[in-house]
Amino acid sequence: MAGAIIENMSTKKLCIVGGILLVFQVIAFLVGGLIAPSPTTAVPYTSVKCINVRKNHHKTKWLMPWGPNPCEKLKNFDEAMSRQIEANDIVFAVHIPLPRKEMSPWFQFMLFVMQLDIAFKMDNDLKENAEITLDVSLAYRDDMFDDWEEIAHAIEIRKLKCTFGSPKTLESEGRHYDCDFLPFMEIGSVAHKYYLINIRLPVNERKGINVGIGEIKDIRLVGIHQNGGFTKVWFAMKTFLTPSILIIMVWYWRRITLMTRAPVLLEKVIFALGISMTFINIPVEWFSIGFDWTWMLLFGDIRQGIFYAMLLSFWIIFCGEHMMDQNERNRLSGYWKQVGPIAVGSFCLFVFDMCERGVQLKNPFYSIWTTEVGTELAMAFIIVAGICLCLYFLFLCFVVFQVFRNISGKQSSLPAMSKARRLHYEGLIFRFKFLMLITLACAAMTVIFFIVSQVTEGHWKWGDITIQVNSAFFTGIYGMWNLYVFALMFLYAPSHKNYGEDQSNGDLGVNSGEELQLTTTITHVDGPTEVYKLARKEAQE
Repeated sequence: MAGAIIENMSTKKLCIVGGILLVFQVIAFLVGGLIAPSPTTAVPYTSVKCINVRKNHHKTKWLMPWGPNPCEKLKNFDEAMSRQIEANDIVFAVHIPLPRKEMSPWFQFMLFVMQLDIAFKMDNDLKENAEITLDVSLAYRDDMFDDWEEIAHAIEIRKLKCTFGSPKTLESEGRHYDCDFLPFMEIGSVAHKYYLINIRLPVNERKGINVGIGEIKDIRLVGIHQNGGFTKVWFAMKTFLTPSILIIMVWYWRRITLMTRAPVLLEKVIFALGISMTFINIPVEWFSIGFDWTWMLLFGDIRQGIFYAMLLSFWIIFCGEHMMDQNERNRLSGYWKQVGPIAVGSFCLFVFDMCERGVQLKNPFYSIWTTEVGTELAMAFIIVAGICLCLYFLFLCFVVFQVFRNISGKQSSLPAMSKARRLHYEGLIFRFKFLMLITLACAAMTVIFFIVSQVTEGHWKWGDITIQVNSAFFTGIYGMWNLYVFALMFLYAPSHKNYGEDQSNGDLGVNSGEELQLTTTITHVDGPTEVYKLARKEAQE
């Protein structure tokens, strides 16, 4: 009778908790879909060809395409040839943003890609595997009449990947190549109102610099930055979720410390998962509004990497702790073969990120993909991380299969057990299946919304209502994994309920000092590995 009451109470609590979490999940998607704008905006820029020679032959440091002191412009390169202006005296200038606009710290980052307009000419053809050398400079100012302050200057090389769809004959002269976009610049903060990019194409025939790159007509840039409205919604979500996870973490750990036993491995891993989720949630991005913190993109990658590593480790340990066999696993060293690939893969991705965004802290024009050595190194790190991930998922599938096989074996022997042990195993089985269902649902939703966000136009319009699909994906998935961690700590916190001496002894066959817990692998107030004791005793019988 008591077992049925306990089971009904547990089922009712799970339904209530599940309903509340589902409501919050829907709200998380709606916040992004209905309130937030699109996450990012792409702005095209066409460079202005400036002449870098004055009457006294004094070359200026910065050339403005427009504004109070605009440069002397060229309409095209035919004009430069007629005026006998050399290629080394031509600067491609780009002002960010466009006229009558300002940049804002709410934009968070700027990413630029470059596209070259290259025309075909018989006497100046584009060589195979041609490389272009760029002399690039970046500056900022916060007032239209202030002097420009340099942020970075670099000499960069980019490999051209272009195709020509017509026969290379005289009739085809003037037609443009179809060239791939080139990585140009990434900066992790937008702390200033105005930015200026000056690009020079130095020519040195003796050294072969910028020789055989075709006839460049124009340089175009596409700038991508985060929308300010989306940033505000994102910061608000982080600010709301941080205390929520902190409160459940304190409550969860307090429940564990009230026990007379030491915390077991699964409880420690769940708590560590909560810490990693809190590490992501803490809205340190608020400080980026007032400070020029260019390392925020790298810091965000590190925070996400720690969380994903903890999540993958939790899944392995969770399955192992529910194996219900005769092996003692209540220690981290017992999982080194499974956790090892996670650590190696995470380290490889960390090194790759440091080689890319770490270097960009000093040189925002740097890209590891622009050289053969860098590309091979980056691919090596990514391949090793991919292999580790594949090994992990293969082993995870094997462990899940073993757990379900053991569950099937235990279910057939449940009727012959005493009520206490039967309820214990039923709790283990129910918890495992419930969490596996939730985990699969979270993973499936992540994949589905990612695919939908990639194949759609970015928003859906139903009558007068516009839903931003990409924003809903970011806020919904972010909220979902927070709810996942919240549910873990809520459902797996140790219970401290006793169900009475007479009822426990008479109906359940449990000593008065024992407590029946359906939300943790520990069922005895002093026994750190009771689940294994029960499993071994069952195997001996």
